[in-house]
Amino acid sequence: MLALAFFLQTAGGFSATTLMLPLLVIVMMFVMIVPNQRRQKKWAQMLSEIKPGDKVTTNGGIRGTIISVKDDAVQLRIPPDNIKLEFAKNAIATVTTSEEEK
Repeated sequence: MLALAFFLQTAGGFSATTLMLPLLVIVMMFVMIVPNQRRQKKWAQMLSEIKPGDKVTTNGGIRGTIISVKDDAVQLRIPPDNIKLEFAKNAIATVTTSEEEK
């Protein structure tokens, strides 16, 4: 009988770990999820603002100058032979606009 009372008391009570779990989830959200969302928004904004003449680097490391911009693709001129290649917009890693170079 005493063992049953002890079991019911411990099963119904909250431990410190149970009370800390929601706080831990919130902290993990701010540490991991929020910075990634900010980075994603900044990257999406960068892609929406690209224009011909911008110098870009692709995820594969290819550097070139944008010739034309379509809905989901960009055409790049790759030096030194001025080869024209078409890439998906989401393959662009970084953009260096002409204002940043000055």
